[in-house]
Amino acid sequence: MPIQILPPDLAAKIAAGEVIERPASVVKELVENAIDAEATSIRIATSQGGRRTISVADNGSGIPADQVPTAFARHATSKLASVEDLYRVRTLGFRGEALASIASVSRMALSTRAGDEPVGTSILFEGGEMVRVGPVARNRGTEVTVENLFYNTPARLKFLRTDTTESGHVARLISSYSLAFPERRFELYSNDRLVSKTTGTGQMRDVVLALYGLDVAEQMLDVPENTYQRDGVAVWGMIGSPSLHRANRRDVIFFVNHRWIQDTALAYAVTQAYHTLLPQGRHPLVILNISLPPEEVDVNIHPTKQEVRFREQGAVFAAVQWAVRSTLMSQRPVPAAELPGRSSASWTRPHGHGEAPLYPGQAQMALDVQRTGDLPASQQTAAPLFVVQPRPTERLPMLRIVGQIAQTYIIAEGPGGLYLIDQHAAHERIRYEALQEERAANQVPTQQLLTPPILELSPQQSTLLQDHLEALTAFGFDVTLFGHNAFLVKAVPVGLPSDLIPVAISEVLDAATEGGADFSWADQALMTVACHTAVRAGQTLSPVEMRDLVQQLEHTSLPHTCPHGRPTMIHVSQAQLERYFSRT
Repeated sequence: MPIQILPPDLAAKIAAGEVIERPASVVKELVENAIDAEATSIRIATSQGGRRTISVADNGSGIPADQVPTAFARHATSKLASVEDLYRVRTLGFRGEALASIASVSRMALSTRAGDEPVGTSILFEGGEMVRVGPVARNRGTEVTVENLFYNTPARLKFLRTDTTESGHVARLISSYSLAFPERRFELYSNDRLVSKTTGTGQMRDVVLALYGLDVAEQMLDVPENTYQRDGVAVWGMIGSPSLHRANRRDVIFFVNHRWIQDTALAYAVTQAYHTLLPQGRHPLVILNISLPPEEVDVNIHPTKQEVRFREQGAVFAAVQWAVRSTLMSQRPVPAAELPGRSSASWTRPHGHGEAPLYPGQAQMALDVQRTGDLPASQQTAAPLFVVQPRPTERLPMLRIVGQIAQTYIIAEGPGGLYLIDQHAAHERIRYEALQEERAANQVPTQQLLTPPILELSPQQSTLLQDHLEALTAFGFDVTLFGHNAFLVKAVPVGLPSDLIPVAISEVLDAATEGGADFSWADQALMTVACHTAVRAGQTLSPVEMRDLVQQLEHTSLPHTCPHGRPTMIHVSQAQLERYFSRT
């Protein structure tokens, strides 16, 4: 086939495919235009997931009548005037492709009136061809209606999901922009049913309340605008307490200069900030704004504008990590038990294979200096990352040991009520932090075994163990090769029962094999050793042993959670007890 110039209509459809992937893409472009037009109220309505109709109406500045046809020309924009402007974009839209792309794959009508004009202007397109244009009576602002999306590109149409799925993508988009711009009112309707509505008060917490409900809003922590400001980078927003977690990262939301973006490196920064506070495999709810000079971020790297490139990736990574960690560190209420009769849905979340009581509090965490080498290889940058280590702001209250329940929970009395302490989780936290310090000083205490056991491993495990023999020494193990796929265990960390030696070494090897984004192999190994050297559930403790354990817990940096994110204790206040016994 000879080289030839594509027909304009075909070129337009190809370009539209880069910008308009699904109904939510249309909504995104139109909502961004409304925001750039300084609208304070934006109403979005869809039917059949957006494939039938999409309508976006705003009270923004509108489009002057003589510029309406020009607005649909490809690469027509009012937001850029020179090449230099491309490197300091201050608006959400700037490419000048949205209206032309949408019009080329739908039946699209726009009506608008600029504030100083006596009447508005209406224009209609079908498949990219203008059908009519003329005056119309309307208020200031703009309304765009898109019908029969992808009607002339059936290949694109057949790849759309169900109406419910497409509606979900639209709802997620509007939720994100509602959070990014809490000072603007958003209304979303699907098939004439109100899906979400925000009030435009300017308070992010009000938006969270409207979108997520009271239970979630109560567990969100404010990250004030002055939490992190350095070299032009500022971070603020809201983050969930460790009790509030999800099965995926969908609710880890970032805005860069109010632009909703996707960034795996920043998601990893948040994961590190919640290190040891969440159950493994769970993810927090985080809503963060990142503000920096426009020239420090490149938004022109993808047609959808959902990916950006930072000039100083390491500095932004550190800013996000520090803002989240410092917020978690600044507030540490003891976990509270729920009153009888209240739904446990607000304090019980899936954990492992069962249910574990979680708490609506926050936790103190110590943070070592991080560098880009901790990032996945694909996200490493040259600049070192810095995070200061704030001093602990609060310790556990003084507790008086009362007794033990089921040889598993320590009962203690403290200021304001009763404390129930999970002895294994608490000792696991103690052992984990002690092992961290001992490993850093290369002084993990070991115990020599009088009768060294022999481990018979599979060929794969044998190879893996040989590769990590030196590293195991740092965790208190002394293991040597003892024949084909057999190893002699001469020493183990102090406190590791002999019957758990094979299990502990197997779990350490599994951690090295599986890896994972949430914890490094070294952390997994430390958790394993801490778990297996801690006192067990079902183990009777003397009053002295219980008192000693609680005193050690008081001196840890993260007394409220074990290394895996489970709570170490719950608190039943005196007021709760009095209400339970009808004394008030």
